[in-house]
Amino acid sequence: MVCISVPLPRRGRNKRILVITGGGTGGHLFPGIAIAREWSRAVKDADVLFVVGHRRIETEIISRYGYKTACIDIEGIKGRGLNAVNALLKLPVSILQSVRILRSVSPDVVIGMGGYSSGPVCLSAKMMGIPAAIHEQNSYPGVTNRMLARFVDIVFLSFRDSARYLKSGSYLLVGTPVRDEIVKYRKNQPGVKKDAFTILVIGGSQGARVLNIEFANALTLLRGMGRDVNVIHQTGQMDYERCQMDYETRGIKVDLSPFITDMASAYNAADLVISRAGASSIFELAALHKPSVLIPYPYAANQHQMANAMSLSRIGAAEVIDQHDLSGSGLARVIIKYMDNPRLLEKMGQRAGKMARTDAAGQIVNSLKQICSIP
Repeated sequence: MVCISVPLPRRGRNKRILVITGGGTGGHLFPGIAIAREWSRAVKDADVLFVVGHRRIETEIISRYGYKTACIDIEGIKGRGLNAVNALLKLPVSILQSVRILRSVSPDVVIGMGGYSSGPVCLSAKMMGIPAAIHEQNSYPGVTNRMLARFVDIVFLSFRDSARYLKSGSYLLVGTPVRDEIVKYRKNQPGVKKDAFTILVIGGSQGARVLNIEFANALTLLRGMGRDVNVIHQTGQMDYERCQMDYETRGIKVDLSPFITDMASAYNAADLVISRAGASSIFELAALHKPSVLIPYPYAANQHQMANAMSLSRIGAAEVIDQHDLSGSGLARVIIKYMDNPRLLEKMGQRAGKMARTDAAGQIVNSLKQICSIP
């Protein structure tokens, strides 16, 4: 069954419609939102439709930004074990659903942002003669994009190293689009005056249980040593209640939420960011010139989060901790090192800025206009 949030856009004589597909995490969706906004600015009579799976987080994030959504029945295959058979059986259905949506919308162009829903939508677009593109965020491409690269008109890359794994005739290195409210916030805000060192902890839109646990252990040690620290902590929805009870038991007050909607303010308040290493996080940190401690998700395909993290570590913009080495005591020592060396934090932030690509959305939209012949 196809779920539709509102009536689908339909291309009239002058309507120019972009379909953005992909998802599963905010890391796939937020760059798509940046592209959607740029499309609306750069194209006359523009409209946008997001086609995603049925995860609640996908439709919630998109609806928060005011965009139309349609859903298809699709699930990830890799790492699913026996459940992968059920996921494979849904593929023909998802392709038929994608064809139905694209036929109803008649878009000018489709772009896949990675994630399982990109596959059937982009393949359907090419079968129907609709121009299509993909954006690969990570150093090592996911299975969906490795397959789609053979068929789409152009592949946009965040990291140059991705190209070696993709068979495509047309690449463009652009980085990962960052939402303009994050970039503009840094330009317009002088920084928050704080009474204490502030740490932002973000384990991605779905959270990171191990990181949540060990950071709470580290914070307990810091408080025991008389170290005054402000904390903004995004736990992820699934681990929020456990984290809330954990902090209450420890008698520690932090700014705790399952999902931070105003990331621009959270980043701006932070002296140090402790995070996973998805591509969106990497390029947000770079755009905001933020020093970071990165704990890559160890089960990401071909360790692509570690490769992402090393792109900042190699230029001295981040410290990387392997999750297998993560402990509360070790993390506390790292935090103290940076609390006691503000000049080091400043240098790390400056180095992070060298990797910033704040024009990624503009480059992508200009290329999309070219492949679908929009002046």
